[in-house]
Amino acid sequence: MILTVTLNTALDITYRVPSLRPHASHRVSEVTERPGGKGVNVARVLAALGHRVTVTGFAGGTAGRILRDRLMQVPNLTDALVPVSGTTRRTIAVVDDLSGGTTQLNEPGPTITQAEWSAFQEVYQDLLAGASAVALCGSLPPGIPVGAYAGLIRTARAAGVPALLDTSGAALRRGVAGRPDILKPNAEELAELTGSHEPLRATQDARRRGAGTVVASLGADGLLAVTPEGRWRATPPASLRGNPTGAGDSAVAGLLSGLAENLPWPDRLTRATALAAATVLSPAAGEFDREAYEELLGRVTVTGEASAA
Repeated sequence: MILTVTLNTALDITYRVPSLRPHASHRVSEVTERPGGKGVNVARVLAALGHRVTVTGFAGGTAGRILRDRLMQVPNLTDALVPVSGTTRRTIAVVDDLSGGTTQLNEPGPTITQAEWSAFQEVYQDLLAGASAVALCGSLPPGIPVGAYAGLIRTARAAGVPALLDTSGAALRRGVAGRPDILKPNAEELAELTGSHEPLRATQDARRRGAGTVVASLGADGLLAVTPEGRWRATPPASLRGNPTGAGDSAVAGLLSGLAENLPWPDRLTRATALAAATVLSPAAGEFDREAYEELLGRVTVTGEASAA
């Protein structure tokens, strides 16, 4: 079982409009609601790939009930979310059909009490006993200490479970000190963490700060991985037009599934890159175009080399 942690889950609402214009009224052509938050998106992709996955974190209020109802409909996925008194946040994505662009509005999330945080940590400890890997993903809701991810990574290490961290800002800066097995920032997050906009230099610096492996998402340029086993660059065949929301989450799912299957790094990166690209072609985060994914697997280019033994 792969465990994903989403401390700031969300009910993702997507509106499609013919053309998004500032200071104007819009007629919405389509509305969808899906369970969301980075770790939830990762879990849905893993489940679609056939992996057993458990989702934990927090959920509360009307939005939380809808989120959990949607999760019950996902095969291979177990809901282990901890109930809270506050209301799960909503994220609003407005897709502009004319330009293909997406405008995102993210609510902050409910305030978590000390008792709720303690209850989560007990659940998390129990779930690690059956986990092959854990992904710690997304922002921290109000009330959670900024160093929370570092502590959760240390708990996973004590249980012998490899941990992947995908977050940003202060949570990333503090979390990397917990020495995650895999750190998965995007280019902006990596630059914020290290102060360098040169991807290779920044990735190497992030490893020196505590990460065992760093896999950086470089948008249309694919993935850059610096690992104890070697260094690789994975590039999709072409830039794809679509909705990039959730592409990084799908890359995380590809990395975790490759870890669970003990694939070599080039194969993990091929899968992660193909999934990210296929997600751009899908209508929402947590989903991917399966036909495109299977076709892209044979077209991703991986360059680099293993380290000398």
